[in-house]
Amino acid sequence: MAEGLAEDFFRSAVLAGSAVQGAARFPFRRSLATALRRRKKGVEEMSVITQAKRIVFKVGTSTLTYENGKLNLRRIETLCKVLSDLHNSGHEIILVTSGAIGVGVGKLGLKSRPEETEKKQAVAAVGQCELMFIYDKLFGEYNQTVAQILLTADATESESSRKNVENTFEELLKMGIIPVVNENDTVAVDELVGHCFGDNDTLSATVAAVVEADLLVILTDIDGLYDANPRNNPDAKRIPYVREITDEIRALAGGTGSNRGTGGMRTKISAAEIALANGITCCVISGADPKTIYRLFDGEQIGTTFAAQRK
Repeated sequence: MAEGLAEDFFRSAVLAGSAVQGAARFPFRRSLATALRRRKKGVEEMSVITQAKRIVFKVGTSTLTYENGKLNLRRIETLCKVLSDLHNSGHEIILVTSGAIGVGVGKLGLKSRPEETEKKQAVAAVGQCELMFIYDKLFGEYNQTVAQILLTADATESESSRKNVENTFEELLKMGIIPVVNENDTVAVDELVGHCFGDNDTLSATVAAVVEADLLVILTDIDGLYDANPRNNPDAKRIPYVREITDEIRALAGGTGSNRGTGGMRTKISAAEIALANGITCCVISGADPKTIYRLFDGEQIGTTFAAQRK
């Protein structure tokens, strides 16, 4: 019997040694080990999302409006309902919204977005009132209170003004209020004339950094970053995770998306860079159906996750 046990032990040792040698000789075994490590890392990154408490959501003009510039009320109502539900479940919610000019164009019955900066500012003033009226009404349907915060770039550049912004956000969140943030288009022209900083993707990342958010979620008209343009390439594949923003990743970004906004995938990657630099994970997902947000917080991998290193 002792001899049999010795033989079994020897056979097991030989098999184990063969397996180790096999891993070195057969690439598919190394590939399997790599895949398992990546899967584990993916699970860890998804847990950052599902466990996030303070979340900044950014919604763009193309998500909020139809092609004619008028508000997509059904989509906005669903968005307000989902965010209210997340708020009820214990999350702290901040909404960064575009759309003031787009909504203003629809409200005034204009055929197209004005070209002159002064007219854009006037249209934005009209649209911002309409936008906040809608948010106040729809969030109010779910017993949520919202507050409007209009920011300009210089509000976060100096230490004193940045501290004032931080304090305002902190007090609003302590009071259970959902801040609704937009760039102050009536006095800040960076976005209107197309300068990079003025886009609301960058604004959302800046807000996420200021409030030390756990997560930034950007809702857009495309469901993530692709290895080619999915609008004209049917073979384009979505990239689920980006752990480092390289020149290759930047090169995948195109220009402006729809004709109703100022952002594109390029600005979303720039926003993700700001978020990652501040240890904040950023998710870019489709805003076509806001209920998709539930899938994200249920741990499903959707869109593209720009994964930050753990703080």
